[in-house]
Amino acid sequence: MGFLTNDKLTIVGAAGMIGSNMAQTAMMLKLTPNLCLYDVYEPGLKGVVAEMNHCAFPGANITWTTDPAVAFKDAKYIISSGGAPRKAGMTREDLLKGNCQIAEDFGKNVKQYCPDVKHVVVIFNPADLTGLVVLLHSGLKPSQVTTLAALDSTRLQTELAAHFGVQQCKVTGAHTYGGHGEAMAVFASAVKIDGTPLAEKDLSAEEWETIKHDTVQGGSKIIELRGRSSFQSPAYNAVKMIEAAMGGETFTWPAGTYVNDGKFQNVMMAMPTVIDATGVHFTEPEGTPEELAGLQASYEHLCKMRDEIVELGIVPPVKDWKTVNPNL
Repeated sequence: MGFLTNDKLTIVGAAGMIGSNMAQTAMMLKLTPNLCLYDVYEPGLKGVVAEMNHCAFPGANITWTTDPAVAFKDAKYIISSGGAPRKAGMTREDLLKGNCQIAEDFGKNVKQYCPDVKHVVVIFNPADLTGLVVLLHSGLKPSQVTTLAALDSTRLQTELAAHFGVQQCKVTGAHTYGGHGEAMAVFASAVKIDGTPLAEKDLSAEEWETIKHDTVQGGSKIIELRGRSSFQSPAYNAVKMIEAAMGGETFTWPAGTYVNDGKFQNVMMAMPTVIDATGVHFTEPEGTPEELAGLQASYEHLCKMRDEIVELGIVPPVKDWKTVNPNL
């Protein structure tokens, strides 16, 4: 039926809004007929499966399970949105510990049930840490695990397009690097608006600060407007990432990747990346001294977060990581 591959794709957290949107997007893009939907919440999962079946995708072989052994067995590609949202009364530490424990269990399931998996995309927050924990406990190579960071860049592109009144695809070079969230480093020096460098456009310092602010707060704005966190954009971008790993259209938006290159050590962070059938590959960002200083500050913030989960006992000290995953 013209599918990109017949390899098994497992979507973790499939009962949720992001997970169910990923399932539909994967089938609409004809990535693979062999789609496995996994979640611990059986009623919601059954509802998603019913909806998917009602779509009547030709050639689809959609299975579902609440058993991780079944979900992960023979999976060659996995996307996980299976983290827990922050609830009333929860502290940041509660969310951090809870989702990092989910990430550890996820990584161990990969190692136990599908060590031959080709690529894993992690998108539940805090993704800079959950992706790192998954990589550590899965035993996979750094090129095989990525996190969703592209939304920060697409939000920057969106804000610039709206400000200048151009079609969004006419804005190029709009990228953010480093950490996800308020610590992101926003790069503007390579931006072009319909072919014209941003530096040559009439943009005041105050306007640029507003654009940066609205980019950083893009996720919060979605919650304000819709009464819930975003799900369509993370679902689409995550599926496009796994599509690239399957050998489809190359993914060139910044992705979260493991970096340990001397300058930046033992963190998962957004970099200039390319995802293709051989995995994820990154290069060093180029920018102004101010932009590079922002990236350094973002990296230092990530290091503090990493050290926090070490102190909490969620992961071992960095010096011991190779004993857990020799590929690091």
